[in-house]
Amino acid sequence: MTSSSTSLSSNSANYCVIAAPFGCLGILTEMVEGSLMLSRMDYLSANAPLIAPQNQLAKEVVRQCKAYFQDPHWQFDLPTKPAGTEHQRRVWASIQEIPAGQTRTYGELAKQIQSGARAVGTACGANPYPLIAPCHRVVSAQGIGGFMKENSPGLYRQIKLWLLRHEGAL
Repeated sequence: MTSSSTSLSSNSANYCVIAAPFGCLGILTEMVEGSLMLSRMDYLSANAPLIAPQNQLAKEVVRQCKAYFQDPHWQFDLPTKPAGTEHQRRVWASIQEIPAGQTRTYGELAKQIQSGARAVGTACGANPYPLIAPCHRVVSAQGIGGFMKENSPGLYRQIKLWLLRHEGAL
């Protein structure tokens, strides 16, 4: 280990938890090949203990999340850690093209990227950046559909409903 990597190690990964209108949001930033990147966002219940951001990127993620909570049309501009399979990345990129206030069904998205609706749903459930690649905008042809691998009423379904209402899609 070089002296420069030793000095970065204490700042290489940082997990913070902020209050959000739907509960809490967990944000993980980490050093990836010399660059600080967002590596995961987690939807958490309102009783999750808050943890202040410790690095500049985490503070910027928090700033941009708060901007989105004020304005659903906010455009995120954050460095994200490369993640997922080629198929998942295609699904996440397609989701980012859905404007705030609109939805697409799993089937519509599947047809667009020449995939299957279940594969699109599985990729949505594996999304590490759910506000940035807004998988809440993907719904079932029969209703709201599942969210974050949850197919019954619960925390994630309530968050999906809040996000869709916030954006004016419901």
